[in-house]
Amino acid sequence: MTIDFKVFKGSKDGSIVESKTSKPDLTGDQVLVKVSCSGLCGTDEHYRHADMVLGHEGMGVVEATGPAVRNLQKGDRVGWGYEHDSCGRCENCLKGNETYCPERQMYGYANLDQGSFASRAVWREAFLFKIPDALSDESAAPLMCGGATVFNALHMYNVLPTARVGIIGIGGLGHLAIQFAAKMGCDVVVFSGTDSKKEEALALGANEFHATKGVAELTGIKPVDHLLVTTSFQPDWATYLPVLAAGATIYPLSVAEGNFSIPYMPLISNGWRVQGMIVASRYVQNRMLAFAALHGIKPMVQKFPMTVQGITDGLQTLKDGNMRYRGVLVPQEA
Repeated sequence: MTIDFKVFKGSKDGSIVESKTSKPDLTGDQVLVKVSCSGLCGTDEHYRHADMVLGHEGMGVVEATGPAVRNLQKGDRVGWGYEHDSCGRCENCLKGNETYCPERQMYGYANLDQGSFASRAVWREAFLFKIPDALSDESAAPLMCGGATVFNALHMYNVLPTARVGIIGIGGLGHLAIQFAAKMGCDVVVFSGTDSKKEEALALGANEFHATKGVAELTGIKPVDHLLVTTSFQPDWATYLPVLAAGATIYPLSVAEGNFSIPYMPLISNGWRVQGMIVASRYVQNRMLAFAALHGIKPMVQKFPMTVQGITDGLQTLKDGNMRYRGVLVPQEA
């Protein structure tokens, strides 16, 4: 017996292709999930020229379970993110840092025959997340990667409620970072190109807003202890270094090309740190979902149909910088 379902793939010329994936009957702790919606992430744009199924901010309902599934049952709402599996035996896995497992299975590198741009998917129970009732499917989907990424920085690296947190960019990641940091009690400072998003930033929980377009150097601003970079490109560091407090940490959270380069002497003389990271561990992901549900943290979304044209339109909206602030794809059939 096989399980067949519709998927949407990238292609060499970047066009979206509808296709089909077949999986054998469920074994072990495998779970068949019927997709209810999917977030649309910048990483999906990066992979649209690859012959693989797109999407990694998945939401759905359990349709069937394998013989070793223990906690999930038919009808449960679940989500999944960037990582699909790990060895479970190495030092990183045993410490709860399975995202650094040398055998990790990540979006774009493994399981290329399925993703969240699809009608269904088959994943291990161990890498599915049960969704709190307070979060709708369309709110939870962007949290699977975008929300988990920014929460991971704030949760894992000693960001205290007394900290002053700077956030560069108000997009899919940035607008969630503002909410998480604000609900954690931090003093939130937002940097964006123009004033066009100022009112939204303040409504989301920012205490300060600074427009940076045409500004060579930011001065007269109380220094920040943590600086989250959520833009799709690296900022001009000469602009932002004057607002870093001694001992401040920089978190590059989005994907950008080229080398990370800042002046050497200011780095060591001010005790600054640059904290690289990958996606959130399952422990952090679950805490993020609980925190979002408790504090009413939700993404602002634009919906698109999960069709070839809908995905194409959503990716173009994202590429053009017109998404406010996270795209969500919704299936058009039962």
